Amino acid sequence: MKTTALLSPRFGHPLTATTIDRRELRDDDVEVRVLYCGICHTDLHALDDGNGAFPLVPGHEFVGEVVGVGRSVVGFSPGDRVAVGNIVDSCGTCRMCLRGQENFCDEFPTLTYGGEDRIDGSRTQGAFAGRYVAKDRFVYHVPANLDPASVAPLMCAGVTVWEPLRAAGVTRGTRLGVVGLGGLGHLAVKLGVALGADVTVFTTSPAKEADARSLGAHSVVVTTNLSTMDAHRSALDVIIDTVAVEHDLAPYIAALDLDGILYSLGHLGPVTIQTLDLLIGRKRLSSAGSGGHDYTQDLLDFGGSNGIAADIELVPVEDVTVALDRLRANDVRYRFVLGLRDIDAATL
Repeated sequence: MKTTALLSPRFGHPLTATTIDRRELRDDDVEVRVLYCGICHTDLHALDDGNGAFPLVPGHEFVGEVVGVGRSVVGFSPGDRVAVGNIVDSCGTCRMCLRGQENFCDEFPTLTYGGEDRIDGSRTQGAFAGRYVAKDRFVYHVPANLDPASVAPLMCAGVTVWEPLRAAGVTRGTRLGVVGLGGLGHLAVKLGVALGADVTVFTTSPAKEADARSLGAHSVVVTTNLSTMDAHRSALDVIIDTVAVEHDLAPYIAALDLDGILYSLGHLGPVTIQTLDLLIGRKRLSSAGSGGHDYTQDLLDFGGSNGIAADIELVPVEDVTVALDRLRANDVRYRFVLGLRDIDAATL
């Protein structure tokens, strides 16, 4: 089947409205009319990578409505409001997949774009498009009480912070730190507060204190204030670090209490730590990436029950280049979401 998509044919070329092919429905497939798709830093990395895989259609956190289902699909019907994240298939048989942790599939999961289809070997193309076809296990119902555009970032940014919050057992009384107040960080604050945690936000910007408190944070630490940082030594049980650039982890390890754990989620490059920093207080350093089926469904259920979704700026499809440039400049509060309802009429 054919659909309109925002495609970059080669490195350095802007996104252009282009007709692409999607596969015909397999027995376990769901065809989704894409309505809203979050714009993620991963999209920037893919577009700005001179060694990346082109032609490229970005977009891996989206909400839409079902327009067709394969003959063996029983959980979805045309008209259902659904969401899809950055994983659209996995081997389904390894120890991780059998535990609902497809994000850690031993054979590596199939990504929403830039992945390899497990049946025909074709390259997956993302959801900056009018239609998307995905395996039913990786399609999720959207809670009826949530704004669908604001749900889209839950499928990547949201579940990336949700898995470690759940894995660490964050609950009422947990002393939780959140480093950075961007797309991931603002959701970590919202979700942590809803879980009952006492949330402290670490930021380099004093101007973000009001925002952090409006999201529910109980305290805010400006990390350039060394005396304030020192006052928070051994004060926290769990820290979610969402900063996307290389930075020193030692001050946050120092802020952990006995058996505390620091999840480094934002920066995916090498890190340097002193083993002694972890040894004093039996502290742990971990990470997480995306989310498996079970945690993703858990997040959507929790978000629906607690009225939690992302704070977004909705961008018309014609302004996608402007939004990408603003994201490069970190000029977003807190997530761009691309409106794709009218993509077939777009002229870029």
